Amino acid sequence: MKDWCCDIVCFVTGLFSEILPLRMESSTNNVTELIFTGLFQDPEVQRVCFVVFLLVYLATVVGNGLIVLTVNVSKSLHSPMYFFLSYLSLVEITYSSTVVPKFITDLLAKIKTISLEGCVTQIFFFHFFGVTEILLLVVMAYDRYVAICKPLHYMNIMSRQLCHVLVTGSWLGGFFHSIIQILITIQLPFCGPNVIDHYFCDLQPLFKLACTDTSVEGVIVLANSGLIALCSFLILVSSYIVILFNLRNHSAEGRRKALSTCASHITVVLLFFGPAIFLYMRPSSTFTEDKLVAVFYTVVTPMLNPIIYTLRNAEVKIAMRRLWGKNLFLKRKGK
Repeated sequence: MKDWCCDIVCFVTGLFSEILPLRMESSTNNVTELIFTGLFQDPEVQRVCFVVFLLVYLATVVGNGLIVLTVNVSKSLHSPMYFFLSYLSLVEITYSSTVVPKFITDLLAKIKTISLEGCVTQIFFFHFFGVTEILLLVVMAYDRYVAICKPLHYMNIMSRQLCHVLVTGSWLGGFFHSIIQILITIQLPFCGPNVIDHYFCDLQPLFKLACTDTSVEGVIVLANSGLIALCSFLILVSSYIVILFNLRNHSAEGRRKALSTCASHITVVLLFFGPAIFLYMRPSSTFTEDKLVAVFYTVVTPMLNPIIYTLRNAEVKIAMRRLWGKNLFLKRKGK
């Protein structure tokens, strides 16, 4: 199924490379290149940030990649919960990779530029993977609800087929959400200025450059992005209230194990939804604090997820030790 997800990404990339330049040319656009103001202006601070954020990004890719590898290789991690966790980790890698590599390289550049087509493409994939992650978190909450509230029917309800349908629905939900955002954006004329007060392309900063009134588009974006985040967050909170209520009927050991699993998920939900709701459920601004909040959910949160899930999950830690132990044994045997 991961091949299928990669096929979608490749298809969309090809589609953008062919259609987007033509559509941009048909609009009254005098702007072909955009300039980021960046996060900080001090060159020394930027060099320090380059080292820090490069290490954070490498930790994100390695940590989440290790979870994907461990779940797919380990025979003990084939339950629906780990199936969804592997896809969440895959999405974390792709989500972070839409922003962070460009952001890191720009820290060493005097002028931080991106083409208009590249900017719109970045917006598409940023929202695509972001909403896919939101929907996967909702799916994982549903999985925990069935496991804790209906344990005798868990394997019948959470069949392999349903798991694939839920993951596919998450990817398609992210795709259609992002397509709506892009269809709104490519209709706008951009005739100058061309300076984005941010370190990556997002809808509200880009709308400020359009040479037309974008109040209607802003409301649509707010409804599309903000309401998805808010409604999903409310669903997640409601599901965990029901789960905690049902835990009263479990044994002490059962409650401990369930709470340990749910605590990891709740922590990830708060880390992701808190900044997203803060930025997308209120009028846009150019405060530096907004950029720092954006750094948290684009750079830091994807790195924290594998740490949170592995530290609080004994099965994942055991499976990783076995995987590393097996690799070390094979290396020694090869020598």
